[in-house]
Amino acid sequence: MRLELGKIYIKDIQFGPETKVESGVLYVNKEELLKEVGGDERLKSIDFDLAKPGEETRIIPVKDVIEPRVKVSGKGGIFPGFISKVDTVGSGRTHVLKGAAVVTTGKIVGFQEGIIDMSGEGARYTPFSKTYNLVVVCEPKEGVLQHEHEEAVRMVGFKAAIYLGKAGKNVEPDEIKVFETKPILEQVKEYPELPKVVYVYMLQTQGLLHDTYVYGVDAKKIIPTYIYPTEVFDGAIVSGNCVSACDKNPTYVHLNQPIIEDLYERHGKDYNFLGCIITNENVYLADKQRSSDMTAKLVEFLGADAVIISEEGFGNPDADLVMNCNKITEKGIKTVLVTDEYAGRDGSSQSLADSTPKGDAVVTGGNANEVVTLPAMKKVIGHPEAANIIAGGYVGSLREDGSINAEIQVITGATSEVGFNYLTAKGF
Repeated sequence: MRLELGKIYIKDIQFGPETKVESGVLYVNKEELLKEVGGDERLKSIDFDLAKPGEETRIIPVKDVIEPRVKVSGKGGIFPGFISKVDTVGSGRTHVLKGAAVVTTGKIVGFQEGIIDMSGEGARYTPFSKTYNLVVVCEPKEGVLQHEHEEAVRMVGFKAAIYLGKAGKNVEPDEIKVFETKPILEQVKEYPELPKVVYVYMLQTQGLLHDTYVYGVDAKKIIPTYIYPTEVFDGAIVSGNCVSACDKNPTYVHLNQPIIEDLYERHGKDYNFLGCIITNENVYLADKQRSSDMTAKLVEFLGADAVIISEEGFGNPDADLVMNCNKITEKGIKTVLVTDEYAGRDGSSQSLADSTPKGDAVVTGGNANEVVTLPAMKKVIGHPEAANIIAGGYVGSLREDGSINAEIQVITGATSEVGFNYLTAKGF
C-alpha cells in the first residue's frame, strides 16, 4: 500500500470571512464552521477560540487534539467509520495542514484530561504548544451521561478537523513524503539481507471511557490483527479515551505516529519494516492472555526478527506489555519496549506495575510523577478549576494567583509512550 502525504505548512491561524489557506495562513470562517459541527442535541453550546505558540494562553481540560487532513486521491476518506465510510484507507494522496490542530475542551468528561500551555514552563512539556490551535469549546446539557458527552465532543472535533482539512485540498503542498508497505512476501524479498521488524501497537481499551477506535469499532472488541502502517496516517485509528493526559495518544498522535514514521525513515537502510500488529489492553486476565497469545502468534507468522512494542496508559496495561514481551521473546524474537514511568515524585518507586527479566531493552518517555509549577496565564480557555481534580493534580493545585502546582501527568503529551514529546535523557 502506497500513500503520499502532502504537507502544507501552517504559520498562523486567524478568523476570517472565508475558510482557506493562503501564504501559510489558515483562515477560518466561524459561522460556517459552526454549521458543519453543530446540531448535536447533547451539547448546550459550541464556541471557538484560537491559541498560538508563545501566547500566555492555557487550554484546560483538554479532551483531544486532532490534525486537519483531507483525502485528495485514493480510496476512502479521513476517519473511516466515523466521518467517512469504512473503505480501507492508506493509499493515494492525503494533504495535511502541518502545524495546525483542533483542540477540544469544555466541561470535563472524565478526570483524566489535560492541560496545554502555549508558553511558560508547561509549554516545554507538550508538543501542542508549538501548533496553531483552533480550540473548540463544547459545553454539554445537564444530565448528559459521560459516555454520551465524550462521544459528542469527539465527533465535533473530527468534524472540525475535516472541515479545516478541506481548505488544503487544492493547495500545492510544501513537501510530499511517500510511504509504502508491500504485501508480506514481496516486502520480505525486497530487502532479504536486513533484519525484519514489526511494530506491536498497543491501543488503550482499559474499561469505561478508555476507548480507542479502529475503523469506527471499539478496539475492546477486536482481536489482534495486521494493519498497513499507512492506514494509520488516514485516521483508521482514533482516540476516544479519557486517560492520563501525559501518556494518552490523542488522535493527532495516531495520525503522526512517530514510531511508524521512524521505522519508515530507516526502512531499506537499517531494517525491513514489515508493518503493524494492533492489539488491545484488556481488564480481565483471560482477555489479556488471549490477546498476547495471538499477538505473539502473528509476529511469529510474519517472520519478524525483532519487534518494537509500545503501550498506552499505565498500571493495568503494564501487564499486557509484559505478557507481549514474554511471549514474543520466548519465540526467539528480540523486543524493545516503549513505555513511561510512575516512579513517585522522587523517582525511587517501582516504575511499572509489572515487570519481566525479558524486558531488557526499554525506552522511557519520562516519569509522570515529576512535579512542576505552571505559571498563571493571561488567558484561560475552558475551566481552570479542573486542575484540582484531573489526574496528577490535587485539591489546591490551582492557586489563587492562577498558577498550577501538579505532576507533569496533567500536561497533554508530556510522557508520550510513542515518543511524541520533548523529554530526553542525559548521560553521566
